[in-house]
Formats: sequence, structure tokens, C-alpha cells
Amino acid sequence: MELNNYSMFEIISMNELWSIKIAIIMIISNLISIGIGRYAIKIRGLGPSIPILGLEGLGLPELLATTSLGHILGAGTILGLRSIHFLS
Repeated sequence: MELNNYSMFEIISMNELWSIKIAIIMIISNLISIGIGRYAIKIRGLGPSIPILGLEGLGLPELLATTSLGHILGAGTILGLRSIHFLS
């Protein structure tokens, strides 16, 4: 059973709980919170380092903390946009 990319996209996009718009909002929220956390966290680099994209000193604890904040911000944004019927 082989599915082409178009029919797979149709199956994924028919889900009302998740869409590309929601994924983009969550990605942007996480990137914003990582950017804020990069400069707002005073004591960095206590845990194991994650050398991605030249972000020296951004370790696993900082990454988990900032992405947790990003998910909270993203969930709030999605709920707010759904309540004003911007996302359907």
C-alpha cells in the first residue's frame, strides 16, 4: 500500500486538533522563548552542553526550560486565537 505525498497531507490536514498553522505557531513560540532565554538566563552552562547553531553555553537544562516556556506560550496563543475564531 503506497500513498503519495498529497494524499498523506490530506489525511494529516483533515485533523481538526492539529494543522500546519498550529505547528507554525508552536515553532515560532518555541524559537521566541529560546531567544529570550538565551539572554535572560543569568547562570548558564551548568548541565551538558548542546552545540547546535553556535549557541555555546546553552545546555540541556536551559533548552528544556525554554522549550517548556515556549509550549506554554504556544498553547496560550493557540487557545486565544481559537477563542476569537481566527483558527478553526
